[in-house]
Amino acid sequence: MSEVRLRFAPSPTGYLHVGGARTALFNWLYARKMDGKFVLRIEDTDLQRSTREYERAILDALKWCGLDWDEGPDVGGPYGPYRQSERTKAGIYSEYAKTLVEVGRAYYTVYDKIDRKKELLRTFDFPKDYVDQGHDVTISFKVPEGKTKFYDLLKGELEFDNSTIEDFVMIKSDGFPTYNYAVVIDDHLMRISHVFRGEDHVSNTPKQIMIYEALGWDIPQFMHIPLILGFDRTPLSKRHGATSVEHFRSIGILSRGLMNYLALLGWSVGEEEIFDVRARVKQFDPSTISNKGVIFDPSKLEWVNGKHMRMLDAEELFKEFSDWINFTGRKMPQIEKSYALRVVQVCREKVNTLAQLYEFAYPFFFDDYNFEEQFISEYLLSPYAEELLKKAIEKFSNLEDWSVAGTEKVCRELAELGIASKNKVFQTLRGAVTGRLVTPGLFETLSILGKQKTIERLTRALEHRQTKTHERATQA
Repeated sequence: MSEVRLRFAPSPTGYLHVGGARTALFNWLYARKMDGKFVLRIEDTDLQRSTREYERAILDALKWCGLDWDEGPDVGGPYGPYRQSERTKAGIYSEYAKTLVEVGRAYYTVYDKIDRKKELLRTFDFPKDYVDQGHDVTISFKVPEGKTKFYDLLKGELEFDNSTIEDFVMIKSDGFPTYNYAVVIDDHLMRISHVFRGEDHVSNTPKQIMIYEALGWDIPQFMHIPLILGFDRTPLSKRHGATSVEHFRSIGILSRGLMNYLALLGWSVGEEEIFDVRARVKQFDPSTISNKGVIFDPSKLEWVNGKHMRMLDAEELFKEFSDWINFTGRKMPQIEKSYALRVVQVCREKVNTLAQLYEFAYPFFFDDYNFEEQFISEYLLSPYAEELLKKAIEKFSNLEDWSVAGTEKVCRELAELGIASKNKVFQTLRGAVTGRLVTPGLFETLSILGKQKTIERLTRALEHRQTKTHERATQA
C-alpha cells in the first residue's frame, strides 16, 4: 500500500473557521491513524483578500488546536514551497496548463484590452502578438462530452453529466491559477492520496477529476463532509455569531475542549462524549462520520469544555489559564503560585470557560472589585448588617486556624448569635469579602483569602455600608 497522505489547504482570507478546524481534524486523525503524512498548504491565489497576517493567524490556530503538520509552512518538506503564490512564481501551474493546451484539452482565450470581458479569440496556439499588444489572455479547460463519475467515502457513487458544466478558466490573465486547477496540480505533486473536505466542494470535484484524467494521473480518494450548521440549519457563518477558532480561544475554550466538541459533530465514537481526541486516533474511522448536517451548539461546547476544565489537575489548568491570560492580554497581579492554584481549584467547579474562571476568581486576585447591587440592597443595607460585620471582624481577628474547618467554625458561631438567619449571615459574609453572592464555598473562600484580606474586606464592606446609609439619610 502506498503512503497515506492528506492535506489541509486553507485560504488566508480570514481567521480559521471552526468548520475548517473540524476538516483539518478529520484529515489529521486519519493521517495519524494510518502512520501517514499530514500536509498543510496555503492557497493564497486570491491576491485581493489573502494576507500574511491571516496566514499567521491560521498557523497559530492550528498549532493551538494541536494539529501539527508534517510538511508545509514552518516545517518544510520535499514538495514545497507550500504557498500557491510562490508555486505560481516558480511556473509550476503554467507548465501543466501548456501541456493540456498541447494535447487539445485546453485553449487560450484572448480578451479585448479595452473591454476586458469581450472575447476576441479562442486558440490552441500561444497568441504572442495579442499578448505583446497588451490584451488579456487566459487558459481554459475544454470540458469533454459524456459523464464524470467518482466514489465518495460518505456519499457513495456520484455521477455528473458533463453537459451541465461549462469550460472553465485554469490560468487567469494575471498568471495565477484558479482553485479547481491549482488544487489538482498541487495534490498530484504532493502525492495526496485522500482528500477530505466540506461537501460544499462536491460540485468542484468533477472539474478536478476531468483534469486528473486529461493529464493521465491517479485520482485520490474523496470524502465530502456535511457542513456545520447554525440553529436555522444554514451553514454556520458570521450571522450566527463569531465562528473562528480565535474567538473561542479568546473566550477561554480549551483546545482539547474545542477538538473534543468538533469531533462529536459528525463522528460517532460510541456513547462516550468527553475524551481526548489525541487518545482516540486509532479509533478514527472515516466510515463512521455522519452524512447528515450537524448543528453547532455553543452551550454544548461550553459544557464539554467545563468537563475538561474539571478533569485537568490544578497545575495543568493553571498553565492553561496563564497561557490564556497572556493570549488575551488580561491583567494579572504578581501572586504566589500556591495561592493561584488554590483559587483555580475551587473556582473551576462552577465555570465552563477560562473567561468565566477569570471573572469568578477576580475577587481573589484583585481588591478593586465592586459590590453587586443585589448584595447591597438585600444584605449590606439590612438592619442587622452593621452588627454582624463588626462581630465578624472581631471573631476573625482572633482566629488563628485559617483552615476550611477553622473558618467554618467562626461562620457557624456568627450564625448562632441570632443576629440574622444562617443563610443571611453566610450571604452577608460572602458578599462582604468578594462583592458578589455567587462564589465558591464560603469557608473555602475565607480560608484562601486568609486573615489579613478577610479583615480588610469586612472593614471595607462596613465602611461602604456606612457611606451608603449616610447618603440615604442625606437624600431623605
